Amino acid sequence: MMIARLRDARFLSLAFALAALAAAFAFPRADAVRNGVDLLATLDITGSMNTRDYSLDGAPVSRIEFAKRALRRLVADLPCPSRVGLAIFTEREPFLLFEPIDVCENFAALDAAIGALDWRMAWEGDSRISAGLFRAVEMARRVGADLLFITDGQEAPPLPAYGAPVFEGARGEISGLILGAGGYEPAPIPKFDDRGRETGFFGVDEVPHESRFGLPPAGAEQREGYNPRNAPFGGEMRAGTEHLSSVREPYLRQLAETTGLGYAHLEKPDGLASAILAVARPRPSLAPIDLRPAFAAAALVGFATLYLIVPLAEIFARRCHSRLATTLPRRIE
Repeated sequence: MMIARLRDARFLSLAFALAALAAAFAFPRADAVRNGVDLLATLDITGSMNTRDYSLDGAPVSRIEFAKRALRRLVADLPCPSRVGLAIFTEREPFLLFEPIDVCENFAALDAAIGALDWRMAWEGDSRISAGLFRAVEMARRVGADLLFITDGQEAPPLPAYGAPVFEGARGEISGLILGAGGYEPAPIPKFDDRGRETGFFGVDEVPHESRFGLPPAGAEQREGYNPRNAPFGGEMRAGTEHLSSVREPYLRQLAETTGLGYAHLEKPDGLASAILAVARPRPSLAPIDLRPAFAAAALVGFATLYLIVPLAEIFARRCHSRLATTLPRRIE
Protein backbone atom coordinates (compact mmCIF):
# COMPACT_ATOMS: atom_id res chain seq x y z
CA MET A 1 0.00 0.00 0.00
CA MET A 2 2.87 2.36 0.83
CA ILE A 3 4.52 1.66 -2.55
CA ALA A 4 1.28 2.48 -4.31
CA ARG A 5 1.00 5.75 -2.44
CA LEU A 6 4.56 6.67 -3.42
CA ARG A 7 3.72 6.00 -7.04
CA ASP A 8 0.81 8.41 -6.67
CA ALA A 9 3.25 10.91 -5.13
CA ARG A 10 5.40 10.64 -8.28
CA PHE A 11 2.44 11.58 -10.42
CA LEU A 12 1.42 14.44 -8.14
CA SER A 13 5.00 15.81 -7.97
CA LEU A 14 5.32 15.73 -11.75
CA ALA A 15 1.94 17.40 -12.19
CA PHE A 16 2.86 20.09 -9.65
CA ALA A 17 6.20 20.83 -11.34
CA LEU A 18 4.66 21.03 -14.81
CA ALA A 19 1.86 23.28 -13.54
CA ALA A 20 4.43 25.64 -11.96
CA LEU A 21 6.40 25.81 -15.24
CA ALA A 22 3.22 26.49 -17.20
CA ALA A 23 2.30 29.27 -14.77
CA ALA A 24 5.76 30.83 -15.20
CA PHE A 25 5.10 31.18 -18.95
CA ALA A 26 1.44 32.16 -18.59
CA PHE A 27 1.79 34.66 -15.73
CA PRO A 28 5.40 35.93 -15.75
CA ARG A 29 4.58 39.27 -14.11
CA ALA A 30 2.05 40.98 -11.88
CA ASP A 31 1.55 44.65 -11.05
CA ALA A 32 1.59 45.98 -7.50
CA VAL A 33 1.60 49.47 -5.98
CA ARG A 34 5.02 50.22 -4.49
CA ASN A 35 6.78 53.35 -3.22
CA GLY A 36 9.68 54.65 -5.26
CA VAL A 37 11.41 58.02 -5.65
CA ASP A 38 12.00 60.41 -8.53
CA LEU A 39 15.50 61.83 -8.28
CA LEU A 40 17.66 64.28 -10.21
CA ALA A 41 21.31 63.49 -9.43
CA THR A 42 23.59 66.47 -10.11
CA LEU A 43 27.36 66.01 -9.94
CA ASP A 44 29.88 68.83 -9.49
CA ILE A 45 32.64 68.28 -12.09
CA THR A 46 34.68 71.42 -11.36
CA GLY A 47 38.45 71.38 -10.79
CA SER A 48 38.51 70.83 -7.02
CA MET A 49 36.48 67.64 -7.47
CA ASN A 50 39.61 66.11 -9.07
CA THR A 51 41.29 66.13 -5.66
CA ARG A 52 42.27 62.57 -4.76
CA ASP A 53 41.35 62.23 -1.09
CA TYR A 54 39.31 59.02 -1.41
CA SER A 55 40.42 55.46 -2.10
CA LEU A 56 38.82 52.57 -3.97
CA ASP A 57 40.24 49.05 -4.05
CA GLY A 58 43.34 50.29 -2.25
CA ALA A 59 44.14 53.06 -4.76
CA PRO A 60 43.60 56.84 -4.37
CA VAL A 61 40.79 58.22 -6.52
CA SER A 62 39.28 61.62 -7.15
CA ARG A 63 36.07 62.85 -5.60
CA ILE A 64 34.38 62.57 -8.99
CA GLU A 65 35.30 58.90 -9.36
CA PHE A 66 34.23 58.11 -5.82
CA ALA A 67 30.93 59.93 -6.31
CA LYS A 68 30.36 58.01 -9.56
CA ARG A 69 30.82 54.72 -7.72
CA ALA A 70 28.30 55.88 -5.10
CA LEU A 71 25.81 56.91 -7.81
CA ARG A 72 26.10 53.57 -9.60
CA ARG A 73 25.47 51.75 -6.34
CA LEU A 74 22.53 54.07 -5.62
CA VAL A 75 20.87 53.21 -8.94
CA ALA A 76 21.24 49.52 -8.13
CA ASP A 77 19.85 49.90 -4.59
CA LEU A 78 16.81 52.11 -5.23
CA PRO A 79 13.49 50.25 -5.14
CA CYS A 80 11.40 49.81 -8.24
CA PRO A 81 9.67 51.85 -9.63
CA SER A 82 12.14 54.66 -8.81
CA ARG A 83 13.31 57.01 -11.55
CA VAL A 84 16.65 58.83 -11.79
CA GLY A 85 17.75 61.71 -14.01
CA LEU A 86 21.29 62.97 -14.43
CA ALA A 87 22.85 66.45 -14.57
CA ILE A 88 26.33 67.93 -14.25
CA PHE A 89 27.38 71.22 -12.71
CA THR A 90 30.20 73.64 -13.47
CA GLU A 91 30.63 77.42 -13.34
CA ARG A 92 27.17 78.49 -12.07
CA GLU A 93 24.85 76.43 -14.24
CA PRO A 94 23.72 72.79 -13.98
CA PHE A 95 23.24 71.04 -17.32
CA LEU A 96 20.51 68.42 -17.63
CA LEU A 97 21.72 65.30 -19.44
CA PHE A 98 18.37 63.51 -19.27
CA GLU A 99 15.18 63.62 -17.22
CA PRO A 100 14.37 60.87 -14.69
CA ILE A 101 13.92 57.42 -16.22
CA ASP A 102 12.97 54.08 -14.64
CA VAL A 103 15.96 52.56 -12.86
CA CYS A 104 14.82 48.97 -13.34
CA GLU A 105 13.94 49.11 -17.02
CA ASN A 106 16.93 51.31 -17.91
CA PHE A 107 19.56 50.17 -15.42
CA ALA A 108 22.24 49.44 -18.04
CA ALA A 109 21.78 52.83 -19.72
CA LEU A 110 21.88 54.68 -16.39
CA ASP A 111 24.95 52.79 -15.23
CA ALA A 112 26.77 53.54 -18.49
CA ALA A 113 25.83 57.23 -18.38
CA ILE A 114 27.13 57.62 -14.84
CA GLY A 115 30.31 55.76 -15.70
CA ALA A 116 30.97 58.16 -18.60
CA LEU A 117 30.85 61.33 -16.46
CA ASP A 118 34.16 63.18 -16.57
CA TRP A 119 35.63 66.51 -15.51
CA ARG A 120 36.45 67.21 -19.17
CA MET A 121 32.73 67.85 -19.75
CA ALA A 122 33.10 71.18 -17.91
CA TRP A 123 32.65 74.25 -20.10
CA GLU A 124 34.00 76.80 -17.58
CA GLY A 125 36.56 76.72 -14.81
CA ASP A 126 34.69 78.65 -12.11
CA SER A 127 32.72 76.94 -9.38
CA ARG A 128 29.90 79.07 -7.97
CA ILE A 129 28.33 76.45 -5.73
CA SER A 130 25.41 78.43 -4.31
CA ALA A 131 24.27 79.72 -7.70
CA GLY A 132 24.54 76.24 -9.21
CA LEU A 133 22.64 74.66 -6.33
CA PHE A 134 19.81 77.20 -6.50
CA ARG A 135 19.43 76.58 -10.24
CA ALA A 136 19.58 72.83 -9.71
CA VAL A 137 16.70 73.18 -7.22
CA GLU A 138 14.70 75.00 -9.90
CA MET A 139 15.62 72.34 -12.48
CA ALA A 140 14.45 69.58 -10.14
CA ARG A 141 11.17 71.42 -9.65
CA ARG A 142 10.67 71.65 -13.42
CA VAL A 143 11.17 67.94 -13.98
CA GLY A 144 9.12 67.01 -10.91
CA ALA A 145 11.90 65.26 -9.00
CA ASP A 146 13.78 65.43 -5.73
CA LEU A 147 17.39 66.61 -5.84
CA LEU A 148 20.72 64.97 -5.06
CA PHE A 149 23.50 67.58 -5.37
CA ILE A 150 27.04 66.23 -4.96
CA THR A 151 29.80 68.80 -4.40
CA ASP A 152 32.74 69.64 -2.16
CA GLY A 153 31.33 73.14 -1.61
CA GLN A 154 34.48 75.02 -2.65
CA GLU A 155 33.53 78.30 -4.31
CA ALA A 156 36.03 79.39 -6.95
CA PRO A 157 36.59 82.28 -6.92
CA PRO A 158 35.67 82.70 -3.25
CA LEU A 159 32.42 84.42 -2.36
CA PRO A 160 32.45 88.23 -2.34
CA ALA A 161 32.29 90.15 0.91
CA TYR A 162 28.48 90.33 0.84
CA GLY A 163 28.21 86.53 0.79
CA ALA A 164 26.25 84.06 -1.30
CA PRO A 165 23.43 85.08 -3.61
CA VAL A 166 19.91 85.11 -2.22
CA PHE A 167 17.80 81.98 -2.68
CA GLU A 168 14.62 83.10 -4.40
CA GLY A 169 12.80 79.77 -4.36
CA ALA A 170 10.42 78.41 -1.76
CA ARG A 171 12.29 76.72 1.07
CA GLY A 172 11.37 73.04 1.31
CA GLU A 173 9.45 72.98 -1.98
CA ILE A 174 11.96 70.45 -3.27
CA SER A 175 13.09 67.56 -1.09
CA GLY A 176 16.48 66.00 -1.44
CA LEU A 177 20.03 65.90 -0.23
CA ILE A 178 23.24 67.87 -0.53
CA LEU A 179 26.06 65.33 -0.44
CA GLY A 180 29.39 66.77 0.67
CA ALA A 181 32.32 65.16 -1.14
CA GLY A 182 35.92 65.21 0.00
CA GLY A 183 38.03 64.82 3.10
CA TYR A 184 38.21 67.18 6.02
CA GLU A 185 41.95 67.77 5.68
CA PRO A 186 43.08 70.20 2.93
CA ALA A 187 44.61 68.37 -0.03
CA PRO A 188 46.33 69.62 -3.22
CA ILE A 189 44.22 70.10 -6.35
CA PRO A 190 45.58 68.45 -9.52
CA LYS A 191 46.33 70.68 -12.48
CA PHE A 192 45.89 69.65 -16.14
CA ASP A 193 47.04 71.09 -19.46
CA ASP A 194 44.92 71.79 -22.54
CA ARG A 195 45.11 68.13 -23.57
CA GLY A 196 43.90 66.83 -20.24
CA ARG A 197 47.29 65.63 -19.03
CA GLU A 198 48.10 66.13 -15.37
CA THR A 199 50.98 68.54 -14.89
CA GLY A 200 51.16 68.84 -11.11
CA PHE A 201 49.17 70.70 -8.49
CA PHE A 202 47.92 74.26 -8.21
CA GLY A 203 50.26 76.58 -6.33
CA VAL A 204 49.36 79.33 -3.93
CA ASP A 205 49.91 82.01 -6.61
CA GLU A 206 47.80 80.26 -9.28
CA VAL A 207 44.32 80.67 -7.81
CA PRO A 208 42.40 83.66 -6.44
CA HIS A 209 42.11 83.68 -2.67
CA GLU A 210 39.62 86.51 -2.54
CA SER A 211 36.76 87.80 -4.68
CA ARG A 212 37.19 91.37 -5.87
CA PHE A 213 33.64 91.64 -7.13
CA GLY A 214 31.35 94.18 -5.52
CA LEU A 215 32.15 96.19 -2.41
CA PRO A 216 35.40 95.52 -0.50
CA PRO A 217 35.23 93.81 2.89
CA ALA A 218 35.25 95.70 6.15
CA GLY A 219 38.73 96.85 7.11
CA ALA A 220 40.01 97.01 3.52
CA GLU A 221 41.16 100.57 4.14
CA GLN A 222 43.83 99.18 6.47
CA ARG A 223 45.46 97.18 3.71
CA GLU A 224 48.69 98.21 2.07
CA GLY A 225 48.14 100.12 -1.16
CA TYR A 226 44.50 100.89 -0.41
CA ASN A 227 42.92 103.54 -2.58
CA PRO A 228 39.15 104.11 -2.37
CA ARG A 229 38.91 104.66 -6.12
CA ASN A 230 41.72 102.73 -7.81
CA ALA A 231 42.51 99.99 -5.28
CA PRO A 232 39.57 99.53 -2.87
CA PHE A 233 40.74 95.98 -2.06
CA GLY A 234 44.36 97.01 -1.46
CA GLY A 235 47.39 97.05 -3.66
CA GLU A 236 48.27 93.35 -3.57
CA MET A 237 46.35 90.10 -3.89
CA ARG A 238 45.86 88.38 -0.56
CA ALA A 239 47.27 84.86 -0.15
CA GLY A 240 45.28 82.06 1.47
CA THR A 241 44.65 78.33 1.17
CA GLU A 242 42.30 78.22 -1.81
CA HIS A 243 44.93 76.19 -3.71
CA LEU A 244 44.12 73.37 -1.29
CA SER A 245 40.74 71.69 -1.06
CA SER A 246 38.57 70.05 1.58
CA VAL A 247 34.86 69.55 1.96
CA ARG A 248 33.31 72.86 3.05
CA GLU A 249 30.80 71.25 5.36
CA PRO A 250 29.65 74.30 7.41
CA TYR A 251 28.93 76.15 4.17
CA LEU A 252 27.04 73.19 2.68
CA ARG A 253 25.00 72.80 5.84
CA GLN A 254 24.12 76.48 5.60
CA LEU A 255 22.97 76.00 1.99
CA ALA A 256 20.94 72.96 3.04
CA GLU A 257 19.22 75.02 5.72
CA THR A 258 18.53 77.81 3.23
CA THR A 259 16.95 75.53 0.62
CA GLY A 260 15.27 73.03 2.95
CA LEU A 261 17.37 70.12 1.71
CA GLY A 262 19.08 67.55 3.89
CA TYR A 263 22.84 67.20 4.21
CA ALA A 264 25.14 64.18 4.45
CA HIS A 265 28.85 63.59 4.00
CA LEU A 266 30.00 61.09 1.38
CA GLU A 267 31.91 58.57 3.47
CA LYS A 268 31.62 55.31 1.49
CA PRO A 269 30.30 54.25 -1.93
CA ASP A 270 27.39 52.24 -0.52
CA GLY A 271 24.53 53.21 1.76
CA LEU A 272 23.48 56.27 -0.24
CA ALA A 273 20.06 54.80 -1.06
CA SER A 274 19.01 54.76 2.60
CA ALA A 275 20.04 58.41 3.00
CA ILE A 276 18.01 59.38 -0.08
CA LEU A 277 14.95 57.39 0.96
CA ALA A 278 15.03 59.10 4.36
CA VAL A 279 14.54 62.59 2.85
CA ALA A 280 12.89 62.01 -0.54
CA ARG A 281 9.15 62.03 -1.08
CA PRO A 282 7.70 58.55 -1.65
CA ARG A 283 5.94 58.27 -4.99
CA PRO A 284 3.52 55.31 -5.13
CA SER A 285 3.01 53.80 -8.56
CA LEU A 286 2.43 50.47 -10.26
CA ALA A 287 5.55 48.37 -10.44
CA PRO A 288 5.90 45.01 -12.22
CA ILE A 289 6.79 42.07 -10.00
CA ASP A 290 8.60 39.19 -11.68
CA LEU A 291 6.80 36.00 -10.66
CA ARG A 292 9.00 33.65 -12.65
CA PRO A 293 11.56 33.03 -9.85
CA ALA A 294 8.76 31.95 -7.50
CA PHE A 295 7.23 29.61 -10.08
CA ALA A 296 10.67 28.24 -10.95
CA ALA A 297 11.37 27.55 -7.27
CA ALA A 298 8.04 25.74 -6.99
CA ALA A 299 8.85 23.64 -10.06
CA LEU A 300 12.25 22.83 -8.57
CA VAL A 301 10.56 21.59 -5.41
CA GLY A 302 8.28 19.39 -7.53
CA PHE A 303 11.16 17.87 -9.50
CA ALA A 304 13.22 17.39 -6.32
CA THR A 305 10.31 15.52 -4.83
CA LEU A 306 9.90 13.44 -7.99
CA TYR A 307 13.54 12.50 -8.54
CA LEU A 308 15.00 12.61 -5.02
CA ILE A 309 12.55 12.43 -2.14
CA VAL A 310 10.15 9.84 -3.60
CA PRO A 311 12.93 7.43 -4.78
CA LEU A 312 14.58 7.60 -1.34
CA ALA A 313 11.22 6.98 0.30
CA GLU A 314 10.66 3.98 -1.99
CA ILE A 315 14.05 2.51 -1.06
CA PHE A 316 13.26 2.98 2.62
CA ALA A 317 9.81 1.39 2.17
CA ARG A 318 11.25 -1.68 0.36
CA ARG A 319 13.83 -2.21 3.10
CA CYS A 320 11.18 -2.02 5.78
CA HIS A 321 8.99 -4.44 3.84
CA SER A 322 11.83 -6.93 3.42
CA ARG A 323 12.66 -6.79 7.13
CA LEU A 324 9.06 -7.42 8.01
CA ALA A 325 8.96 -10.35 5.59
CA THR A 326 11.98 -12.01 7.24
CA THR A 327 10.96 -11.40 10.86
CA LEU A 328 7.24 -12.16 10.63
CA PRO A 329 7.53 -16.01 10.24
CA ARG A 330 9.80 -16.24 13.32
CA ARG A 331 7.16 -14.50 15.42
CA ILE A 332 4.49 -16.97 14.18
CA GLU A 333 6.64 -19.98 15.28
